[in-house]
Amino acid sequence: MTAGQVVTPQVEVVTRGPVSELLIGRGAKRNALTGAGWSELAERVAELGRGEDVRAVVIRGRDGGFCAGSDITEWTDAELDAVEDSFARMESAFRAVEECPVPVLAEVRGIAAGAGCQLALACDLRFMGEAARIGMPIARLGIMCSPAFAARMVALVGPSSTRRLLYTGSLLDAPAAAAGGLVDEHLPEAELADHVTAVAGSIANQPRSAVVAAKRAVNAALAPAREATRWNGNPAVSAADFRTGITTFLHRSRPAAEQPT
Repeated sequence: MTAGQVVTPQVEVVTRGPVSELLIGRGAKRNALTGAGWSELAERVAELGRGEDVRAVVIRGRDGGFCAGSDITEWTDAELDAVEDSFARMESAFRAVEECPVPVLAEVRGIAAGAGCQLALACDLRFMGEAARIGMPIARLGIMCSPAFAARMVALVGPSSTRRLLYTGSLLDAPAAAAGGLVDEHLPEAELADHVTAVAGSIANQPRSAVVAAKRAVNAALAPAREATRWNGNPAVSAADFRTGITTFLHRSRPAAEQPT
């Protein structure tokens, strides 16, 4: 970075009346976040949740994308303890979204893969552009799916579809994701932002106390699975497979999130 250069934040808050927007990523690397970025996201979500004037939150990616997961260039020569720390930071961000008192909506464009997929699944509602794809292609990197990762997907699509998505690493297009229940709606790219804004506005027009109570009630129904999967005693990665997977990923001409499965 040169002197005086402005660095784009990984998480930017934009407030428009009772609806707050979280703009994530820097545009590069399909908005993959570093460990610090995941921590920043958790902090910003928690701050918004404490705001009495905030009635809904929309998460959008920068520059026409959503989030391709974590920035794995951080892991190239990292010790395994540092990798474990990165996964803990991701999970803290997902939990912050789930525990935010007001509804959080995901506007999914481009790729929502790995941790980006988990971020979308942690949101209350997901809206997907026609050209987007979503999934958990993590096994190829030697990443060990955590119970919490699996639980978020099971809650939406059931155990059988979750198994297939996790075992194969398939990325679903928007119609398939909506048909299977992974996202709520898919729309033409040109209509997506306005639709998400309208839904968020509709939520914001309801009494805040009633909406907060509704989210609390749904969370109570989901609590047994969430509590059962809160702690993961297994390692985040299979060390040898992880090193091989990262090396392969970084040497491909196309990112792994865009490889057909």
